[in-house]
Parts: sequence; C-alpha cells; structure tokens
Amino acid sequence: MFIKRNLILIGLLLITFFATAQKVAEPPTTNNPEWSKPYEPFQIAGNLYYVGTYDLACYLIVTPRGNILINTGLAASAPMIKANIESLGFKLSDTKILLNTQAHYDHMGAMAAIKKSTGARLMIDAADAPVVADGGYSDYLQGGSVSLFAPVKVDCILHNGDTIKLGGMKLVMLHHPGHTKGSCSFLFDVKDTARSYKVLIANIPTVIIDNHFSDISRYPDMAKDYAYTLHAMKNLHFDIWLASHAGQFDLQSKHKPGSAYNPSAFIDRKGYDAELKYCEEQYLKKLK
Repeated sequence: MFIKRNLILIGLLLITFFATAQKVAEPPTTNNPEWSKPYEPFQIAGNLYYVGTYDLACYLIVTPRGNILINTGLAASAPMIKANIESLGFKLSDTKILLNTQAHYDHMGAMAAIKKSTGARLMIDAADAPVVADGGYSDYLQGGSVSLFAPVKVDCILHNGDTIKLGGMKLVMLHHPGHTKGSCSFLFDVKDTARSYKVLIANIPTVIIDNHFSDISRYPDMAKDYAYTLHAMKNLHFDIWLASHAGQFDLQSKHKPGSAYNPSAFIDRKGYDAELKYCEEQYLKKLK
C-alpha cells in the first residue's frame, strides 16, 4: 500500500489534536431523523456495500487484505454501523483504512470510536486534515469555540489524484473543495461475475452558507473552490455513482430493503447531472 506522506503536516496535526481534545462539545442538534434512522445494509456492486443509515451514507469495500470504510455518520451511529457490517458477514475489526468525504460531524461523528476499536489508518484530504484533528474546532462555518466531534489522529495526508491501495483495490481520491475545504470524492473499479463497474462516491458540492461567499472571511477561496469543483465533477466518467447523503442519489427509490442484487439501479448519469445543475444554480445565487 503506497500513499504520499507529509510527516511535517502530520506532526502539526498531532499538536492541534492534543491541544483541543479536551474541548469536545455535544454534537450540534439536528431535526433530521433520517440521519440516525436505521437502514438495512446491502451489496451495491461486487465488493462494495452500503452500511450507513437511512440518509448518512457509509460504504464498506471488502478486500482479502482487510476492508476500507468510507464515512461513519453521527457519533451515536457507531453501534449501528458495526451491526450493519456484521449482518453482511464481515467484521468491523477487519477495517484497515478509514476514509471520509467531508469533515462535518454528520460524517465524522463516529470516526474516533471506530478508529480506536479497529486500529485502522485514517487517511484525509490535506485541506480537511486540520479540522479532523481538532474535531471541527477550526471549521470555517460551525467551529470557533469547541470541537464538534471527537478529534481524530490523521495517519496519512491525501492530495488530489493520490491512490489508496489495499488488497487489489485502487481508489483515486479527487479533491472537490467548497462544501468543506477538503471535501473529496473517490473513484475506483469493482467487479462481479457479470462485469466491472467504475464507481464514483461523489461529495456533491451543496452550498450550505446563508450569506454571500464574500462574507465568509474564514474561507476566502470558497467561491473559487466551488467553481473548480463544479467544473471538475462535470467531466468525470463512471458507471455507478453514490454520494455522502443517500438522498442525493435517491437511494430509497433505487433500492428497497430486501430487494435483489441490482448494480444497474445505480447507473444514473441523468440524476448525477441534475444534482450538479442544482448545486451550480445555488452557487450562482451566492455570487450575486
């Protein structure tokens, strides 16, 4: 397994981690019950599985050398994710690599607990790594006083185009900033007995600020980053696409609990383009 490393940055992240670990607050409240609502785990395609909640998407990639878990949902979802993985016949303890699409508490909440229980290596986009290490304390929008989730030690820093390798799997990390400074997507291939599929786990660039971009002093490059990401994502090629939130790729309409294995349900370029179009419309409104 080969990953580019930046030891100096990791050292700085460790300092931030220990300096802020005692300031963890209760997670921000949410009125969205779908974030914690259970959802039956299932096989998406080949060795790729859905193990998240009704709306907070978490993905398990199974390999002969251990498994990769992408996203962890809310802090309280750790037992649910473990149960989902075990119900599929796998072990949470076999997780070797942890990845994340964005450093927000609804995707990072259970990361510290799962990392501690598995000993897996956490690999994070360089621009989100400080936020992960201080538990959201330095988040441009929600941080500033206390950590929003348990700080987590970052083991490996990722940059755009880096490849994550484990047990024959190769995932390319794509830097897609805007939603957070280090939002990212993952592009990789899986296969079953019928065919192979190029899969994109996309961090859809939704605009979450209420003000104009110019009002967000803690993220002065936000507008530029969104423009870059929207352009880059329009030019991606894939067969199957998924996202950080199940609602973004209409999971519930494409897969009903207990239904048969059907990778083709997630081949939906039209839906992907529609999501990007909506994000671009919101982006243009904030520019005015």
